[in-house]
Amino acid sequence: MKFKLDENLSNNIKQRFSEQGYDITSVLDEKISGCGDDVLYKTCVAENRCLISLDKDCSDVKRFPVKNSAGIAVLSFSHNHSIKYINKLLSVFFSEIKKNTIKDKLWIVETNRIRIRSEENED
Repeated sequence: MKFKLDENLSNNIKQRFSEQGYDITSVLDEKISGCGDDVLYKTCVAENRCLISLDKDCSDVKRFPVKNSAGIAVLSFSHNHSIKYINKLLSVFFSEIKKNTIKDKLWIVETNRIRIRSEENED
């Protein structure tokens, strides 16, 4: 499985994916920061990479259809951006990705669950 981190996630997060054995790139490494969500989405689809982001805009399945994508995961938070909190979200994500595929799906990752949207349940 291949992933791309949005610019709102640090290299510490990238390292967590690498430690799990995943093929991971980041917007920061590729020097495409500020490219816009639409360009980033199209890049991820073209590269067959699942987008990992903190940006709630990425959860708009009308704007970013998940069908024929490697998937989108939005790490959900309220006001807590601490690395400890984000690591908890990642633990939930890594646990689930070992059991289920994210391909063609949007995952909203919360500390105690993952909300899943797919083509079948898009309005």
